[in-house]
Amino acid sequence: MSRSLDVPFFLLLAVLWGLSFPAISVGLESLPPLLFAAFRYDIAALLLLSYAVVRVDDWLPTGRNDVAAVAGGGVFLVGGNGLLFLGQQTVPSGVAAIIQGLVPIATALWAIALLGERLSPVGTVGAAIGFLGVGLVVQPDPATLFAGDTAGRLLIVAQVCSVSLGGVLIQRAGPTVDQPVLVGWSMFVGGVVLHAVSFGAGELPSSDVVGPTAVGALLYLGIFATAIAFLIYFRILEDHGAFEASLIGYLVPIVAAVAGTVLLDETIGTMTIAGFGLIVIGFVLLKRRAITDAVRTSTAVGSH
Repeated sequence: MSRSLDVPFFLLLAVLWGLSFPAISVGLESLPPLLFAAFRYDIAALLLLSYAVVRVDDWLPTGRNDVAAVAGGGVFLVGGNGLLFLGQQTVPSGVAAIIQGLVPIATALWAIALLGERLSPVGTVGAAIGFLGVGLVVQPDPATLFAGDTAGRLLIVAQVCSVSLGGVLIQRAGPTVDQPVLVGWSMFVGGVVLHAVSFGAGELPSSDVVGPTAVGALLYLGIFATAIAFLIYFRILEDHGAFEASLIGYLVPIVAAVAGTVLLDETIGTMTIAGFGLIVIGFVLLKRRAITDAVRTSTAVGSH
């Protein structure tokens, strides 16, 4: 991929993922949350595994490391997203997207515990600032900690922790299969987990499940915001590395907030915006070395 295509792909991915949050809010009006999440990953798994069968020679993970990566990714990275759907029953889509900014910070903390990585004093400050930002977004009230909007925001924080853990477990497993294979099978496993939990929770689809709104939300999430978006993400990741790819997560909340305001008449308070700012500052402090290296690399490329 040439440098001239970086910005369009970057922006396209941010839009696809940003619109996924209001799409979830719309779909939740007709679908039970866990079943809704399961259907999303059913569609994406079918598309990605079909792509893998056609384009990849070794599309079936057989090595122990690959199976471990699929299991960790399926249960925590994909299955954990069911908590996002549960949380968005009461949380505005833009706020849900802002809380996702904690993912890089939570990932760094899981890496310390599971990969033996170290956090510098400045990185520790960055992590603390990021969590302070999440505190401003969640605004927990001890009197109503497990009720209404606060409970929903805490569920989304739990989803962030689960997704971050899944990413670290995949890294620790060291898979050797191609990314579409890894993610396709992870989505298959995650879909099975979500279906099982949905069944255990007694979720049943209503007649609205075949309505145009529910079907449209499902198709958008499964095809565009998941299958196509992940293929674009893999391309950015392969050509430009994890740091540039991670920056997408800080444009997604802006897209989600604008879309939620325009399409769903949602509002985002000043404290939430301030919290997002602190999360970004925490990320910059935590990833300052990667930012410096990226700037140097970009300057070096531009000088030739």
